[in-house]
Amino acid sequence: MDDQAIYLDHNSSAPLCPEAFEAMRPFLVDVQGNAASSHAVGRRLAEAVAEAREALAALIGSAPDEIVFTSGGTESNNWVMNGVGPGHVVVTAVEHFSVLENARRRAARGGSATIVPVSLEGRVDPAAVAAALREDTRLVSVMLAQNEVGTVEPVTAVAQAARARGVLVHTDASQAVGKIPVDVAQLGVDLLTIAGHKLYGPKGIGALYIRRGVELEPWMLGAPHEKGLRAGTQNVPGIVGLGAATRVAAAKLPVEGPRLRELSKRFHAALASRVPGLLLNGPGLDDLDRLPNTVNVSFPRVAGFTLLTRVPDVLATPGAACHSGEPSPSSTLLAMGLAKERAGGAIRFSLGRASTAAALDRAAALVATAWHELQGDSK
Repeated sequence: MDDQAIYLDHNSSAPLCPEAFEAMRPFLVDVQGNAASSHAVGRRLAEAVAEAREALAALIGSAPDEIVFTSGGTESNNWVMNGVGPGHVVVTAVEHFSVLENARRRAARGGSATIVPVSLEGRVDPAAVAAALREDTRLVSVMLAQNEVGTVEPVTAVAQAARARGVLVHTDASQAVGKIPVDVAQLGVDLLTIAGHKLYGPKGIGALYIRRGVELEPWMLGAPHEKGLRAGTQNVPGIVGLGAATRVAAAKLPVEGPRLRELSKRFHAALASRVPGLLLNGPGLDDLDRLPNTVNVSFPRVAGFTLLTRVPDVLATPGAACHSGEPSPSSTLLAMGLAKERAGGAIRFSLGRASTAAALDRAAALVATAWHELQGDSK
């Protein structure tokens, strides 16, 4: 990365933390083998996998045997959406595409799905989810923290309503784990998605929490890896890196969350003071039910995509990162009820551990200057 660049795209992918890299190194260079092998090397690999599983379980308050490793958040979400069997599912309008597209595909293939709308802040009403439940509902999926605007959804209330009707509850916690406290017992969920690279772990590794007693169809068939639920040789370096990143996240969580919340307020204030008509998207920055690191704002009279091309030293994203190559309004913001022009002018800035007050002040000045230039003035 360019030394001058200010990285404000942590919700897309957080940089690999040094602790994870060092933990992975021996398993990339010195210790080669299969964790399922019975020889000494295999046992060492299996022990490393077990330690990582325990670390991840401790972070979310589960038992280690309730954690199954996957290749990432998208795989975990796909597994849940396809592994609950036939029937009706309920999701929100602001879920990750890996959930929404599976809900739409289910409906297109003879099943059924209900997509529940959200408020202007991007928050779903638990009563609306409860009202959507049917006799054949198999699953409710409500993400824990919205990836674009940072809204923390009322998952606990949703889970209480759904589980009272015998319906499984899944939450995509990819953006939440490592940023805010996450406890599966408090949430009351049956299934929970984790993505390694969102919490400073390596890409290509993730996990799915499956509550004991929940029956989910195996995702990959073959050898009996991961309790027979997901066949395939385990990605030991990735798993070890995720375990190390998890331990770092657990240690930093009490301090990093409040620090990033204050920095987010500072950054937003710096932008708002320079850009008349700037609009914050999602909950207010003092709302504790939002991610502490996420600032999604709409710039008037300009497309967010166009503005970012004028500020190459500020690395952020217009709309969802997976679709930033398309200069079109975010479907999430449109689902929240934002006008097309406002949605088109949106940029998501997501802060991280390396974010400093000085860097954010500089980023705000650069972005504001570029906005004024696009308006044809010299400020």
